[in-house]
Amino acid sequence: MEETNSHRIHTFSLLILTFSLFSTLALSRFSPTDNHLISCGSTVDTTVDNRRFISDSNPSSPLLSSAQTIQLTNQSPSPYSIQIYNSARIFKKPSKYAFEIKEPGTHMVRLHFHAFVSSNLDLSDAQFHVLVNGYVALSNFSVGKVRDFVVKEFFIWADSDKIVINFVPAKKGNYGFVNAIEVISAPKDLIADVGFLVNGNKDEKFVGLTKQALETVHRINIGGPKVTPFNDTVWRTWIPDYEFFKSSNDLSKLMYFGGRIHYQIGGASREVGPDFVYKTARVITDTNGAVLNPNMTWEFPVDEGYKYLVRMHFCDIASISLGLIHFNVYVNGYLAYEDLDLSSITYMLASPFYVDFVVDDDSSGVLRVSVGPTNKTMAYGVDGILNGVEIMKMNNSVGSLGGKICAGMVLKSWPRGNIGVLVPFVAGLCLLLSLALVMHRRTVGMRNPVSWSKLPTEVPGVDLNHVNLHLSGKA
Repeated sequence: MEETNSHRIHTFSLLILTFSLFSTLALSRFSPTDNHLISCGSTVDTTVDNRRFISDSNPSSPLLSSAQTIQLTNQSPSPYSIQIYNSARIFKKPSKYAFEIKEPGTHMVRLHFHAFVSSNLDLSDAQFHVLVNGYVALSNFSVGKVRDFVVKEFFIWADSDKIVINFVPAKKGNYGFVNAIEVISAPKDLIADVGFLVNGNKDEKFVGLTKQALETVHRINIGGPKVTPFNDTVWRTWIPDYEFFKSSNDLSKLMYFGGRIHYQIGGASREVGPDFVYKTARVITDTNGAVLNPNMTWEFPVDEGYKYLVRMHFCDIASISLGLIHFNVYVNGYLAYEDLDLSSITYMLASPFYVDFVVDDDSSGVLRVSVGPTNKTMAYGVDGILNGVEIMKMNNSVGSLGGKICAGMVLKSWPRGNIGVLVPFVAGLCLLLSLALVMHRRTVGMRNPVSWSKLPTEVPGVDLNHVNLHLSGKA
């Protein structure tokens, strides 16, 4: 069992979203203000899951440098292939798309890739960089020999009237490509600005998540099947947890709930997590203290050198009455949430909510999350539950999600293409350029401490005094 030797316990109020919605059998679709869906390299529009992707050959296309690009069509597509992956836009020189933005705020940017072979060009050989609004989203990216399509998802804050996406070949003679692009407004409550920093040494809030560039690394439906974009309110994909689940005991069980999920104040909205995630879970059955290591643990591969936003989704679909589940939550072995009592937060069963943690990688290339019993665990009850996990990489100090080179130097490196030689110099320059901004944000944060959003006073049954987050050290 992961134990903790706590020197002190601090209590924070848990951020609770103010969103109320009754569950129905049909999914209520989110309608984004900005909704750009582009089919790249295609001469016709394409419909996928009732969503219309517009050809970037259209005169009103956001592509700004079509003279430097090539349209490519898959001449031998699979009969089961999705249409947007049968065409591609090829970039042999730096090129960009500029999307008009009507509503400032967080936007979801999805880039679709499928490396097919056509016209003596094998897209698996492509190697390139992608910049989004001044952040390095992908560096020296190559799809490789992956037979399936690849989707890269990012969350980018937009405070101007455009989101610009640059494609830059890694070197002269190489090229980049993309099959489809999505740029859509994110729901207002999808990315909260504050998370809990978990490092074992001090208890802090991390302020400014909305202004970070985020890349979705893992989105997991715990204990359930794959959830496709068609079954998610904001068109995400959730994959099963089987390959990440590492617990060695036989105390965990899969749980499926056939009733109604209650989206209410004190929980997460359907845009944060769909029914298909909250209706499935893994639970720890009663251990009664007889098992040495009863925790459930998941291990996720991550890149070293970054902070990660870890979002954990909970919904009590296992209890027969309130107050029967108490458990601890760990991130990278640190106690992140002590004595979690779901009923003290939601005041009803089958009502979801989530918690955001910010954690550094521990140089192992693996990020671990666990749930397990506490001293308050009740006999013959459930000792822990988890419904979903999302892990998002946060940009580093030079504004990159893919290395130590900032966006400005990626653009300046063309056409030399010898970025590797410039790494020491460029990394230092980018660091100096970003240092002033980092120090400014920290200074502002110290002068203006952030408090949690207060719930509307007219909402009955929600008492923030009963919602506590306990942080302590690592074993």
